[in-house]
Amino acid sequence: MTFVSNSSPSRTRLGGWSTALRMPPTVALSFAVVAVVVAWSLAPSLFTIHGPVAGVPAEKLLGPSMSHWFGTDHLGRDVYTRVVYGTASSVSSALVAVLIGVVAGGFIGLLAGFLGGWVDVVFARLVDVLLAIPKFLLAVIVVSAIGFETINAAVATGVSAVAFFARVTRSEVIKTRQATFVEASFLLGGSRRYILLRHVLPNASRSVLPLGVLQFGESILVIASLAFLGYGDPPPASDWGLLISIGKDYLKWPWLVYAPAFVTILTVLSVNRISRWLRKTD
Repeated sequence: MTFVSNSSPSRTRLGGWSTALRMPPTVALSFAVVAVVVAWSLAPSLFTIHGPVAGVPAEKLLGPSMSHWFGTDHLGRDVYTRVVYGTASSVSSALVAVLIGVVAGGFIGLLAGFLGGWVDVVFARLVDVLLAIPKFLLAVIVVSAIGFETINAAVATGVSAVAFFARVTRSEVIKTRQATFVEASFLLGGSRRYILLRHVLPNASRSVLPLGVLQFGESILVIASLAFLGYGDPPPASDWGLLISIGKDYLKWPWLVYAPAFVTILTVLSVNRISRWLRKTD
């Protein structure tokens, strides 16, 4: 008796996609939050009719209302508008930090794990030194050396993340290098460059994606903290951390702190939730 299977490669692929796209409601909500934040950063003028710099003195320190969702500050500026316009700086800075961490850390981890020997020893000691310094302290040291600007804060945050990307990439490269298909490729005459680019790099990078998403949220938090301490762009910039720093001087009007802090925390929590989901679905 012959059995005919009703399954097909295309149906299998569709089933895999449907499984991947079946996400919990919290993950869907997190994606929605991140989508709104990205839209704010790309086209802030579409989400508010006010300007981020000019204010109306007669409307200073007004509470949240339908006209001013997050209230107004001490200069009569709409806080919601300043939060929206500050998103571009916060998001772009976090992306720069993640890019620096992924490229530099991934390159170090890739060479150390694949070449081994003295290269692995040298890079491992470098990573140990970076890991011995607290991440935020290292960011403060770097931004103090290169200047107080938001882009410099992003570079400092990226440098502080290099060691983490290097360690994760190195461990994944070592695990992939010892796989059977990699050894078989060596025996079949594959060059080191071919094996590195064709087998090792694609498999090792699968664990870097969730870490990169997680680092994106952490970079937003670190850059906001640096801006809060005065290591970012000065006023009238509207970075989230700077808005919180200005608002702390007006404790009788708590929305000046609560509004940017709530947006920052909600964004970071959403990114972290997406990162956990990506690790589970890998």
